Amino acid sequence: MLQGKQSWVFKTRPVIVSTGVAAGPFEAKGHLTEDFDIIHEDLWMGEDSYEKAQRVLMDGAAETALRKGEVSKEQVQFFIAGDLINQITPSSLAARTLAMPYFGIFGACSTSMEGLALASFIIDNNGANYILTGAASHNSATEKQFRYPTEYGGQKPPTAQWTVTGAGAALLKKNEQEKGMLVTTSATIGKVIDMGMTDPFNMGGAMAPAAADTITAHFRDLNIDPSYYDLIVTGDLGKIGQETTYELLINNGLNIDEQKFRDCGLMLYTEDQPVQSGGSGAGCSATVLYGHLVKQMRQGVYKRILVVATGALLSPLTFQQGESIPCIAHAVSIEMSS
Repeated sequence: MLQGKQSWVFKTRPVIVSTGVAAGPFEAKGHLTEDFDIIHEDLWMGEDSYEKAQRVLMDGAAETALRKGEVSKEQVQFFIAGDLINQITPSSLAARTLAMPYFGIFGACSTSMEGLALASFIIDNNGANYILTGAASHNSATEKQFRYPTEYGGQKPPTAQWTVTGAGAALLKKNEQEKGMLVTTSATIGKVIDMGMTDPFNMGGAMAPAAADTITAHFRDLNIDPSYYDLIVTGDLGKIGQETTYELLINNGLNIDEQKFRDCGLMLYTEDQPVQSGGSGAGCSATVLYGHLVKQMRQGVYKRILVVATGALLSPLTFQQGESIPCIAHAVSIEMSS
C-alpha cells in the first residue's frame, strides 16, 4: 500500500525465510568473518576472469539461501538481482544457472535494497509465493571498469572506498501469520539527487544527500520518529559519506541517536585494512545485512532496523564525458515479528 509520496507499507509483512552470503579473501580478514556462509580463498575463484568470479559469488549466495530455506528452485517464482558490471552480466549469468524467471535490476550500490523492496511489494500484492533477491560486487572487476585495474597500482585519495568482494541473497515468502520471523514492513523508494559532484573517488560524499533525502522521506511518509528503530544503517557511504549524511539529517530536524546510526561499509573491515574511507559496492550492504545484521536480529540484538542502501548512478562513459554523478538511495524496514 502506498503511504505518503514515496513509501510502501507491506500489510502482509513478507517473511525473510533465509539468507546466503559469499565473500572474498580480503573480506574474510575483516570484522564479520563468522557471518559469511562461503569464503573464497582467492579472487579468481577458479575462473579465468573476475567477472566470472563475481557470478560464482552470486551463485553461491543464492544456492545457500535456497538450501537453508529448504526450498527448491522450482518453488521460486522470481529471481531479482543486479550488480555494477556492464549490463549486469554476472547477475544474468547467475540467473542462467538458477533457471528462474528473472528481473535484472540496476541501482548501483543501492541494488540490494531495490531488490528487497520490489520482492516485498510483489509478494505483498499476491504476485508470488517465493522470491529470491540479491546483489554482488567484485573488487577487481569493479575497479577495472570504473577506475583503473588493480595491477596499475594507482594511489587513491583518503575519500576513496574499497569495493567489496561479496554477494548476499535472501529468500522471501508470503507471511502465514508466523511469529518470531524476520519480516519486511515498509520501503521508501528514493529520488535521484545530483549535487554536481564529479569526483569518482568520493562516492560517499556524492551519495550522502540522496541518503539523507530518502531517510527524511521515510519518516515523513510513515509519520514515525527515528527512535522507532533500534538501528538505522546505510549501505556504503563510508566514513565521509556517513558523517555528511548525519549532519544533513540533523539539519533536516531528525533527532537520530548517533550510536544507532551506522554504515555497512564501516562495519566490514578492521582499522588496519587499507580501505581508505570504507567499503562500497553492490555487495556491501548485501553481505552485511544478509549475514551479520540478520544474524543479530535472530539473536535478539535488534528488533527493528532500517536499511538504506545508496547508489552512484554513473558509468565510465558519463564520467569520461564530464557528467556529474546522479545518486539514489532506497530504504527497507525489517522487523522481528511477535
